[in-house]
Order: sequence, then C-alpha cells, then structure tokens
Amino acid sequence: MHPNNAFRPKQDDLAELFVREIGFAAIFAGTPDGPRVAHTPVVLSEDGRALQFHLARGNALTRHLGGTTALAVVQGPDAYVSASWYAEADQVPTWNYVAIEMEGVARRLDDDALVALLDALSAQHEARVGANPPWTRAKMNPVLFSKMTGAIAGFEMRITAWRPTIKLSQNKSADERDRVIAGMETTGHGALAQLMRHLGSDREDA
Repeated sequence: MHPNNAFRPKQDDLAELFVREIGFAAIFAGTPDGPRVAHTPVVLSEDGRALQFHLARGNALTRHLGGTTALAVVQGPDAYVSASWYAEADQVPTWNYVAIEMEGVARRLDDDALVALLDALSAQHEARVGANPPWTRAKMNPVLFSKMTGAIAGFEMRITAWRPTIKLSQNKSADERDRVIAGMETTGHGALAQLMRHLGSDREDA
C-alpha cells in the first residue's frame, strides 16, 4: 500500500468494486519452504468480508494454506508516467496503478462448498460472456466433474484488513493530470486514462 493518503479511495465500496470486476488475484503466504504465491480467480462475498478461491492440490501453497494468514492482491491497470508530460519543472517519472490488498486467515472449504464456489464463479463470468444458454456443470459428465474437482482445493479467506492503493496522479493539479491522461492515451493505456478521468480528481482538496 502506498503511504500517501491521496491514493486511498474515498468511496467505501470502490476497492470491493475493483475486486469484483477484475476477479483475479495473487495469493501470498509464508510456508515452511519459504514465501509462496499462487494466482487464481476469486469470488468476493456479498458483504465484502470473505474471499473464496481454489488452487490445484499440487500447488506449493495448498497443503500449507489452511489456518494461515494470507495476503490477496488484485492488480488493476498500471503504466509508466513520464516526467516529460508535466509542465512544471523538476519533476520525476513515476508509475500510476491500481492495487487492492486484502489480508486474513484462510480456511479449507469442504467438497460441497468448493462446488458452490465453482458454480458461483462460472455463473458470474458466464453472465459477462453472454452465452445463451450459459455453461453450467450440468453439461458435464458427473464422474468427470468429480474427478476434476478432486484435483483442486477450495479456500475462504475472512478479510480482516483492506489496503487499497489507487494511484492516479491525485497529488497533481488538474492541468497536470490532463497532460498525464493525454500521455497515457498516446502510449496505449486507455483503461488507465479512463480511470484517471473518473477517479483521479477525487482529492482531499477537491
């Protein structure tokens, strides 16, 4: 998390929105073999207090994660900011980015909860895809589905701390932000430019 409070979101639900929209996280934890990370799709509970995900049973984290404090990081768009885009002198380059950190203790899900997680995950993303009819596990051979779920393990992390960073040049003047937005678009970072338009002016002095 960036130490500058200018880069903390002012909207209470903004961090949750990014987690739901991006839907993919890196899960970090310490293990007897050293620190490890896994990358996985995630489902955030409706109340924003729990994050569910699944890992391959052979993943280096899987056998150690139950009962362990973990850190989940959801990464949004990011891009280099050239100092040449600023009008003011004596500026340095920087990096704009979105990163949402969540901390909590992970617990292993039982088989029924794992299947419910997979159903929720596929339903969420099938709705975005717009398939008609959407894919469901009812289209699979139950024996094959059971065999495949046997190769993964589900987890739920109860979130005890949120640490979001939404760094979109909020510490710069409106004119300087406009120049950075133009630079972002020129260098092909349209998604970040759009976020800067909508969120980058959310400053303490605004």
